[in-house]
Amino acid sequence: MPELSESNALIQKIAEKMAREKVASRAKAIDAKCEFPWDVVDACREHGFLYLMLPEEYGGLSASVTSLCVVIEELARASGTTSLIVLAHNVGLMPIVIAATDAQKKYVYDKVTQSKKTCLAAFALTEPEAGSDPARMTTTFVKDGDGYILNGRKSMITNGASAQILTLFATSNPTLKHKGITAFFIETDYPGVTIGKNEEKMGMNGSDLTEISFDNVRLTRDNLLGEENDGWGVAMSTLNLSRPAVGAQAVGIAQGALDFSAEYAWGRTQFGQRLAEHEGIQAMIGEMATGIEAARQLVLHAALLLDELPGFDRDTMGAMMADRASAMAKVYSADMAMKVTTEAVQILGSYGYTKDYPVERMMRDAKATQIYEGANQIQRMVIARSIFRKFKLKG
Repeated sequence: MPELSESNALIQKIAEKMAREKVASRAKAIDAKCEFPWDVVDACREHGFLYLMLPEEYGGLSASVTSLCVVIEELARASGTTSLIVLAHNVGLMPIVIAATDAQKKYVYDKVTQSKKTCLAAFALTEPEAGSDPARMTTTFVKDGDGYILNGRKSMITNGASAQILTLFATSNPTLKHKGITAFFIETDYPGVTIGKNEEKMGMNGSDLTEISFDNVRLTRDNLLGEENDGWGVAMSTLNLSRPAVGAQAVGIAQGALDFSAEYAWGRTQFGQRLAEHEGIQAMIGEMATGIEAARQLVLHAALLLDELPGFDRDTMGAMMADRASAMAKVYSADMAMKVTTEAVQILGSYGYTKDYPVERMMRDAKATQIYEGANQIQRMVIARSIFRKFKLKG
């Protein structure tokens, strides 16, 4: 396993302790009540998890993608919902980190680090008719003097109902696809911004998943992130940075399922012996543990590659390697988590299928990791295209 730096090892210990003491005991109730857990989110803020990657001069921790991954894994081990809220918030801030001016960074970062009330962010890219192909978005902006007017609709936005800051993407002309996309940040209390219903979900209950509509929302140039028509690069850089953290989330959920099912197998007696002494159960546990460790290695490898990149240049060979590693970490970890949590339910048998035990919740939560931040089917295409790229370059 790649050795964590001293700072990342410390962050991991803090996250593990916080998850064990403040999150684990709330996980069942959060899932059952489907209520946004502000108490847990506030605790995450107190521990610095909401401004991990922000620069120290703005009150952040100047941490890395690796730091985010170790925090998300520990939180997910206790509660998928809690890890998702923290992950979505950090993803919502990534376009600011990547493309904002110093003045924009100070404005947004001060809200996140200095406000008395917890200030959350969300990343608004997905649309009803442009999920896995966001270049087909139809949310538009038009110039209006020195500013812009925004119209359209975003869907399936995690933290959408609770965030105060949105980083969003709109196009000047839908026919231009990715060439016409521009990045903005807005605040959800702007006139014309409407938060839609909170979707009822299979898992990750307690986190928001909402539609957000924009009706003649007036923006100024201060809302523009980077340059006009450069938003696609900002969006793709954000997703490449965030996918290892989704992989880490999957690893954490799977680790929690393994921990519980192994303890259950050790304490449960059937046919006159411990369940853990049955060779079939041992084979399942061994395969689960191996899959988790392999996924963890992929996640840390991708995170370290991204941390070593100079800036956010996506056209270098190092960036292309990091992009591929990011996709691999996400797709493998998510599939592994689905398999491991399903096996955990199987080990518990009928009890695993009941809500008295956490493995059914973990199985429902694991499914989400195969879908968001780029569905696994799309990630496999990304990986394949990166492999074939060298043949294309040779002509």
